[in-house]
Amino acid sequence: MKKIAVVYWSGTGNTEKMAEAVFKGAESAGAEASLFNVNDFSADMADNFDVIAFGCPSMGAEVLEEAEFEPVYSACRDKLTGKTVGLFGSYGWGDGEWMRNWEEDVLQAGASVPHGYLIINETPDDAGLETCKNYGINLVK
Repeated sequence: MKKIAVVYWSGTGNTEKMAEAVFKGAESAGAEASLFNVNDFSADMADNFDVIAFGCPSMGAEVLEEAEFEPVYSACRDKLTGKTVGLFGSYGWGDGEWMRNWEEDVLQAGASVPHGYLIINETPDDAGLETCKNYGINLVK
């Protein structure tokens, strides 16, 4: 059984909804799934998981949230080598540049992002939440 951590930061609740759906999908696929607000996760915990799904919305000029999320992600970065990683988040403007840049950084850290990233514009609707759930399922297959 794979162990997955779903680690997220959410300003408006949109990425939190996505995280909950990714978590539910992984859990429904039989994984030992844990859901963490980024404030409850640390780099020391990364070694306990086979898969880490990080969720962060686009902020500012299409960057990761800088005060809470980015420091935790940066601390985890060196522990991603050889891991399967998922990336997801919501956005309200732009074209997904923050996610493309983030995926490139994760790949440079030596992780695998086998299912690409998942972005949803604004609040995820039922179809979007189903997509998130399926993303979680695929991450632990």
